[in-house]
Amino acid sequence: MHIKEFQKLMKELYFRRDSKRGPFKTFAWLVQEIGELSRALLDGDKKSVKEEIGDVFAWLASLCNVLGIDLEESATEKYHGVCPKCGEKPCCCPVE
Repeated sequence: MHIKEFQKLMKELYFRRDSKRGPFKTFAWLVQEIGELSRALLDGDKKSVKEEIGDVFAWLASLCNVLGIDLEESATEKYHGVCPKCGEKPCCCPVE
């Protein structure tokens, strides 16, 4: 499944609810899922990390649907084969 297809699936499943929730509350759900991912990482629970990454990706796709943004297009425009900061592949930016 491609990103565009996954985003379409999230729209088919959840857009009616997400659009009623609106962008800010949908973003709040995304942040909550990022918090759950953080806890799973801290716990070192690989199974939970994998599940939470799926949730984060799903909520990001849902937020993009609410905002009318194509997630795949957004990502590939910004990351089009080279680092967007230094223009190199692999990235040569100094580690901060």
